[in-house]
Amino acid sequence: MGSPITSWDGAEAYFTGAGGASPALLLILSVIATFAAIWYGAKHETHSYERLELE
Repeated sequence: MGSPITSWDGAEAYFTGAGGASPALLLILSVIATFAAIWYGAKHETHSYERLELE
């Protein structure tokens, strides 16, 4: 299988988002989402345990 490219003269590369705020923003959002899920799960488990103890 051959390549349709016969020459690399004038070839350019475009890097979109490299070194920008996107990776940091995604990291911060994922950390927040992880802590929110842990907090919500702990709250739910505490509430369920308290209901079980009352019965």
